[in-house]
Amino acid sequence: MPALGVDVVLSPGIERAVPTDGVVTLRIPEERDVDSLVSACSDADIIRFTRVPTPYRRTDAEAFIRQSREGSERGDAFAFVIAAAVTDDLAGTILLGNQGRGVGEVGYWVRKEDRGLGYASAATRLLAKWGIEALALARVELHAFPENVASQRVAEKAGFQREGLLRSYREIRNERRDLVVFSLIAADIRG
Repeated sequence: MPALGVDVVLSPGIERAVPTDGVVTLRIPEERDVDSLVSACSDADIIRFTRVPTPYRRTDAEAFIRQSREGSERGDAFAFVIAAAVTDDLAGTILLGNQGRGVGEVGYWVRKEDRGLGYASAATRLLAKWGIEALALARVELHAFPENVASQRVAEKAGFQREGLLRSYREIRNERRDLVVFSLIAADIRG
């Protein structure tokens, strides 16, 4: 499938193309997404495996939309809605954070009713490739909980390589947690 480009202002005065394919479209979160965000972020698995506020309220969704635009303008965090290409409806969200030193980290969630449709792996592959090509990142990482087998499969389907376990790596909900680290580097997308 040919990739299409959607121009998005990511930092003052600079436009870069964000890819989309026939499966998903990555688009800037909009006010029309608030109700879908609130509904999706009450899902037990999204709460368990992400850092979304709990309970998730309208004000949280509105803050996410505002912070998404601000991060893009600063050039350090790029958050998008994962939208079904056919309907443009919210299926999830995905974020690429610039960690410095040429490293980005991708994280995502997908609504329960949209899981298993390939949206997560398609969006992860598109955003990581875009980060390497448009932002000149040398490496994009994806971190998953050891018990989150579905996210580990997404990473592999998106072309990421498993590197190992980061012990007590991140505090989530007041608990230090291990994370499995996957990476995609420029050579992986050229091969």
